Order: sequence, then C-alpha cells, then structure tokens
Amino acid sequence: MFKTRKVRPDLPSGQRTYTSTDVATIAQVSLRQLQWWDERKVVSPRHEGHKRIYNPEEVIEITVIAELRRKGFSLQKIRRVLRFLQREMGRRLADVMTTDSRLHLLTDGKSIYLEDQQDRIIDLLKNARQPMFLVCVSDQVKRLEEIPKKGARSENSAARRFRAVV
Repeated sequence: MFKTRKVRPDLPSGQRTYTSTDVATIAQVSLRQLQWWDERKVVSPRHEGHKRIYNPEEVIEITVIAELRRKGFSLQKIRRVLRFLQREMGRRLADVMTTDSRLHLLTDGKSIYLEDQQDRIIDLLKNARQPMFLVCVSDQVKRLEEIPKKGARSENSAARRFRAVV
C-alpha cells in the first residue's frame, strides 16, 4: 500500500528554513536531485503538503554531498561517510554550525578524510579508528624563527677578536 512518512517535530520558532528552490540554488543541484535524495533517505526534509522544508543542518549536508558528488564520489561512499560520522563519532556535518569545532573533509579523489582536530585526520571510507596525525611544516618553520640567532653573537665575538689582534 502507501508508505507513511515519519512525523517530524516542528522546528524551533525563529529557526530559518529553506525551500527546495532555495536549497537547489545554494547547492547547485536540480530540484529532481533533491527529490531523489529525499526518496532514497539520504537527506529527508520536513514536508508541508507537497513542499519540502529544509533546516540549516540539512542544507549543510546537501551542499557537502553535492560537492563530493561533483568530485566524483558515489552516493554509496558518501552514505558510508555520513553513517560513520553519526555512528562512530556521534557527529554530523552540521555540527560546525552549533559548536566551535571545525570539520574539514579532505580528499585525494579516492578516499575521504576528516580533519576533526588541528593535528588529526581520519580516513572515513576505511572506517579507521586509528587517526593519522599531522606534522605542520609551517609550524616547524615558525619554531625555528623564534629561536634567537646564534650567528649574531658569534659575529660580535669574532669582530672583538679581530679588533684585539689589530
């Protein structure tokens, strides 16, 4: 027969919502693409009659999904990434909006990595529990520049010795 939709709670008053047309423009996808993602339960917005109403968190997820699709990732891989974030890390892409955290997705075209801390990256497609750690070369250069130059002292002492000899 007919499938019934889950009833979603109303949005908090004052929270901005977006129509399908707004989201399609922001994410640079077609209205049909949004409909298809809703039907496949990739991102399921609230429905008011025949209209789809998106909250800001859903818009963020859609824009990231659209960008990953443009980079050549299959929807299956993207779903794995979203599932891993939710199940293993207890996070969603939209967490960036609600906390001071910064999430960065990195890709080499074959895998998708999450930088969730300044010095930690996780391979999301391998569901890795062991993160990779970063060594920032520019930070090492800054540390080197902060060390007082010994050359300046040795030049002064060499100049003193030269003057003493002359």
